[in-house]
Amino acid sequence: TFSENGTRCVLSSSSEFPEGFFTPQERKDGGIVIYFIIILYMFLAVSIVCDDYFLPSLEIISECLGLSQDVAGATFMAAGSSAPELVTAFLGVFVTKGDIGVSTILGSAIYNLLGISAACGLFSSVVSRLSCWPLFRDCLAYTISAAAVLAMISDNRIYWYESASLLLIYGCYILVLCFDIKINQYLMKKFSPCCTCFTKAMEENAEQQPLVGWREESGPLVRQQSRTDSGIFQDELDYSQLSTSLHGLDEISGDHPNVFTMPEADMKRILWVLSLPIITLLYLTIPDCRRQFWRNWFMVTFLISAAWISAITYVLVWMITITGETLGIPESVMGLTLLAAGTSVPDTVASVLVARKGNGDMAMSNIVGSNVFDMLCLGIPWFIKTAFINTSGPIEVNSSGLTYTAISLICSVVFIFLAVHLNGWKIDKKLGTICLVLYLVFTVLAILYELGIIGNNPTRVCGN
Repeated sequence: TFSENGTRCVLSSSSEFPEGFFTPQERKDGGIVIYFIIILYMFLAVSIVCDDYFLPSLEIISECLGLSQDVAGATFMAAGSSAPELVTAFLGVFVTKGDIGVSTILGSAIYNLLGISAACGLFSSVVSRLSCWPLFRDCLAYTISAAAVLAMISDNRIYWYESASLLLIYGCYILVLCFDIKINQYLMKKFSPCCTCFTKAMEENAEQQPLVGWREESGPLVRQQSRTDSGIFQDELDYSQLSTSLHGLDEISGDHPNVFTMPEADMKRILWVLSLPIITLLYLTIPDCRRQFWRNWFMVTFLISAAWISAITYVLVWMITITGETLGIPESVMGLTLLAAGTSVPDTVASVLVARKGNGDMAMSNIVGSNVFDMLCLGIPWFIKTAFINTSGPIEVNSSGLTYTAISLICSVVFIFLAVHLNGWKIDKKLGTICLVLYLVFTVLAILYELGIIGNNPTRVCGN
């Protein structure tokens, strides 16, 4: 919406949420502390859902479908941890009729790429090695989908065939993932003479080959195919081997220990006592597929934990919005920083958890794959609205400012690829620091642009 003097005004994002439980004055007088406590508690809740339910269910799905780490990261993990963005996009199109979905998704995309990569590098004590192909594949898919969204919103209107093309791009991406191994092997043969990272990957594949199917005599859930006879993906690191390394001796002793087992370390005990209400609530609502009894309920675990992740993220973003307003942070700055990071909390937690276990490919594929999925999140509600509900005309979106974001997104994809390449295809503290610096540079530039200090884009909150 535009005001009389031509400046663009944006709706306050707290109008997207219910009223808080304090008046603005009470919040300023110290009520904001309660909001901070809730925010920290929601962070704790997300990490418990991811660690105890979401990632274990993902592991069994991958084992049953014979998915490689990076493919699992780019599909199921990305879809589950990006559930909040899908909810936001639906709210934006059908409920609030604003373009909150577009700005949140494009804003969180830069955080996803650089912020989460920084977190994976800085918070992980293990140095994870990366493969060349998965990162190249996901970055390419992401660049194409970002360019498609940019082309669509350039005229401020979205037609049904435009939103359908977003769904088509995602369909092609899934198809590529289905034939991932074959494409990977073909490219390795083709480019190994001129690309050293491909040659390294081929050598590592050859070394890993005998490991595949090494647990067959212990009778895993499904027969593990070898890389050669697998029509679909089988990873260098076999999934059954991965789950053994993750759960260590628990697998051998028979069943997984109860979630109510108190940890040994003192600090962990304090956290455990504080999080008991969450642990109990999740225990009563989600089947724990790590236990033998619920083993076959993994799909239910996956779906309910994704729903819980969405609900927790909603509360988290709501609290962050009110806190930002109380502290007087401008709306546009909130959308690019705190809200973007807030909606991406599940992605951050899930990626850091798998990076700590040394699965770099899975972490990176989740980071880029969830961004590709977010672009699709825009396509689904737009398509439903233009093709079935409001067939008479296109959806109006406000794209001023988004062009800058989309261009900086494409730049950040190139940056992350180059940074990983120059860092020798591994995630470590050095890569984490580079990503953090880049993220801060992008954010500062975006904030200056949104506030109208650079560029010609004066915005203010409507009504102010």
